[in-house]
Amino acid sequence: MLKYDEELFLRLVEKEGLAFRGQTEDIVDGISNRGYSNIFLIGAGGTIAMMYPYEYILKSNSTINVHAVIAAEFMVMNHRQFSKDSVCIFTSVSGTTQETVAAAEFCKERGATTIALVAEPNTPLTKIVDHCITTGSETHSFDTFFMLLYMFAFRFMYNNNEFPQYEQFTKEVALLPRAILNAVKSFDKTAEEFAIKHKNTDYHMMVGSGNLWGNTYSYAMCILEEMQWIHARSIHAAEFFHGTLELVVEDTSVILLKGEDETRPLMDRVERFAEKITKQLTVIDTKDFEMKGISEEFRKHFAVSINWSVLSRISVYLERERNHPLTLRRYYRQMEY
Repeated sequence: MLKYDEELFLRLVEKEGLAFRGQTEDIVDGISNRGYSNIFLIGAGGTIAMMYPYEYILKSNSTINVHAVIAAEFMVMNHRQFSKDSVCIFTSVSGTTQETVAAAEFCKERGATTIALVAEPNTPLTKIVDHCITTGSETHSFDTFFMLLYMFAFRFMYNNNEFPQYEQFTKEVALLPRAILNAVKSFDKTAEEFAIKHKNTDYHMMVGSGNLWGNTYSYAMCILEEMQWIHARSIHAAEFFHGTLELVVEDTSVILLKGEDETRPLMDRVERFAEKITKQLTVIDTKDFEMKGISEEFRKHFAVSINWSVLSRISVYLERERNHPLTLRRYYRQMEY
């Protein structure tokens, strides 16, 4: 097993992440008391992918008007729902992502309320927005961001009289880091076996749906393509049978990310098809992981964090097996483009 610093993970995600609960509630309560028209979840690359689960959660559980938008497109599209009464939420590990910083400036200049979750302090994004939570460490930053976004999304719902279970929910959020740690431990051998088996595989289909669609999109693009230079495609389960199925043959690597929300039957349908055709089917199902103390009602939401954490173990083993550091780039931030 490649080293996994449990103590560091629990310190950064469990203790420090949960320490921001009061701050997130103060921010959301202040905005809710003033009133707002809608919420924009804005990012680029991995951070827009991170927003998709919360767009899905809000759209399927709330009447709050929410839009997840890609930063660069948002600034040029003349989005007719955007106004000074919008709430705009950004995430960035470095706080320097060009498109995200520009979008924050764009929203701030037009009078919208801006919030950012940033790992690195004293960076351009932290200085632009109205409200900023700085986690202070790039390590496990996505795990911490996921937890903070849960608290933001469900606090907005609670203040909208749509989520009376908020107090119980936050108690269970506190149990999530331990559930993540246990999932990582139980999946580690599988992650290593996958990396050994597929170290030379040159193309993967990744299929997801619902609140795991963002993880599917992110892993294919940001990890397999950007960080490992492996051809990959993310496919939504609802669209799989409208073209993609024709490319599945006996040796096609198909990776299914199965969650526990309302779209699970869409994934079941893809699985039934794929297992008939390919011998290279991988199913990563959050139902296989125990989430001790977490109620059945909330498992579907926390599947986002569990899924991302186990995928991350595949990443470190791919890095080892392919002798390809996850930090290696040809072009990204290496040249002007």
